[in-house]
Amino acid sequence: MMKLSKRTFLKLIGFSATGSLAGTSIDAMTRQARAETLGGLYDLPMAGNVRILHTTDIHAQLQPVFYREPNVNIGVGDAEGKLPHLVGQALLDKTGFAKDSIEAYAYTCLDFEKNARKYGRMGGLAQLKTLYNALREQAGGVENTLTMDGGDLWQGSATALWTRGVDMVEVSNLLGVQLMTGHWEFTYHEAELLGNLGRFNGEFLSQNIRIKEDSLFEDAYFEMVENYAGMGLYDEDSARAFKPYSIRQIAGRKIAIIGQAFPRTANANPQGFIPDWSFGIREDDLKALIDQIHENEAPDATILLSHNGMDVDLKLAGRVDGIDAIFGGHTHDGVPVPVEVTTPGGGTCMVTNAGTNGKFVGVMDMDVGEGNVLGMRYHLVPIFEKLLEADSEVQGFIDGVRATVYDEQVVESRAEAFKFNAARVGKTFDQILSEKLAIADRALFRRGNFMGTWDQLICDAMKHEYKAQIALSPGFRWGTSVLSGEWITMEDVMTQTAMTYGETYVQDMTGEAILTILESVADNLFDPDPYFQSGGDMVRVGGLDYTIDPSKPLLSRIIDVKLDSGEPLDPAGTYSVAGWGVVGDHPDGRLIWDVIRDYLVSEKDRNNVIHIPKENHPTLVGMGSNPGITDYQGNLI
Repeated sequence: MMKLSKRTFLKLIGFSATGSLAGTSIDAMTRQARAETLGGLYDLPMAGNVRILHTTDIHAQLQPVFYREPNVNIGVGDAEGKLPHLVGQALLDKTGFAKDSIEAYAYTCLDFEKNARKYGRMGGLAQLKTLYNALREQAGGVENTLTMDGGDLWQGSATALWTRGVDMVEVSNLLGVQLMTGHWEFTYHEAELLGNLGRFNGEFLSQNIRIKEDSLFEDAYFEMVENYAGMGLYDEDSARAFKPYSIRQIAGRKIAIIGQAFPRTANANPQGFIPDWSFGIREDDLKALIDQIHENEAPDATILLSHNGMDVDLKLAGRVDGIDAIFGGHTHDGVPVPVEVTTPGGGTCMVTNAGTNGKFVGVMDMDVGEGNVLGMRYHLVPIFEKLLEADSEVQGFIDGVRATVYDEQVVESRAEAFKFNAARVGKTFDQILSEKLAIADRALFRRGNFMGTWDQLICDAMKHEYKAQIALSPGFRWGTSVLSGEWITMEDVMTQTAMTYGETYVQDMTGEAILTILESVADNLFDPDPYFQSGGDMVRVGGLDYTIDPSKPLLSRIIDVKLDSGEPLDPAGTYSVAGWGVVGDHPDGRLIWDVIRDYLVSEKDRNNVIHIPKENHPTLVGMGSNPGITDYQGNLI
């Protein structure tokens, strides 16, 4: 076999069919034409001897979806103008794809609605299984491949919520996932998580989760892990809850895979679900672990399966030696090309991120020699529903999940008062989720550093429910899209809201407290040091406008805050504020998905259209020509 350098391999990235479907509707294509397209997009001959297949942030989307990529993904400090903070045309210029290509639809928000109607939905785990089968065959068999998931797999849909993630565990077994790490998996109770890991056929890896010292001295913790075959107590001496790494023999080569769960889980999500575990980046521990692995295991390649977020991974790669590639997640960045980072010792680490909602699979072919990696080639492969047949076994499983009958055992939230919804009892999941609620007056989407149209609708519903002046909604990055003029179903609502702490609230807050929330969340997003970023987006606001300069330091980013009436926000004033997704003590208001459902049904017009009267998108200043910002259509502003 010819040996290629990493740089030579990188020059080969990109699909052979770039732009091949420009101007063509997939629906209008003949079966032969579809087959030819498959030959371009999905025919990836093996380049090397080890193939890594990587998904992340699927957020429990079993079926194909519409998902609009962001038009705002701002990089600050050293990250400005660099991947992953390029959107629209700037991303296409970096990666070499044409504006009218099918790849532009996959990777950017450019002409989203037009392209969505042309090319159709993306993702779908039955389609993913079909693609996996082909990619494994092209690699010479499953023995030459390793299939990994980066977490946020079990949360984000009604069926995952109602089965407590079990549906996603079972489908990951059908997909052949061998290794995973996590984040939103920890928003189920500890016992539920451990039970699901017991069902998982693969290994859960995390080097950066520790058992709290107090828990190591509590009989209750040891009784819990004993009930789950020791899961949750990997090593008592090091206080590791989970296995930190795995050694796999792939194509006759020894590959070390280290797991890195989301380091800020205990801050970003309710601590009450995970009272016994602590999280962190734990860079020094990672360095020591890599040294230990290299000394004791002598692997031919070492990779990190990460849920840090891409900016954190990029910083980590430049500070830690001994990692050949990082397969990242959390920030939902669909990055078509890897970023090559020079390590402290002068080596090279390739950093990747495989998007979200099941839209992509990352395919890394590695030429692994004895004790070193000679080259890599990477594709972020988009999954188009209309170009891939659904695998019958996986589709049958999905159909079975949707045929499940909702009963009194279904737990919808953490609050005992909302254990289940009696109105849904006796209906199948599919019957509940197929309910048509209203027609969208515009494209509904969430992803972007600031206000999305879905977020505005959520805020409008909370304001209506509680007659509140202001509404606050978390800056979650999960949630699918709806095209304008299409029916919004209960399933669409659940893809925006389905989680274990969906209770709503209304309370009086001072203007100063509201300003503090805005400034604090902005700092989590725009701190120049990636290690202090949370990876979410800005809190969404209804009934309130403001101006923000992301380049400013803490407590000086937010100015000119006004109510919808035009009245300035008074720091000493008191305002009624509605919200949901509380990380601390849970409120006792109705569940957010029921609030939104009732709002859509009651407030749609005589033609069944729900209107958004105003979008509370903030005014951005100080960004100059930052290539991480475009308008809703993807045009530079």
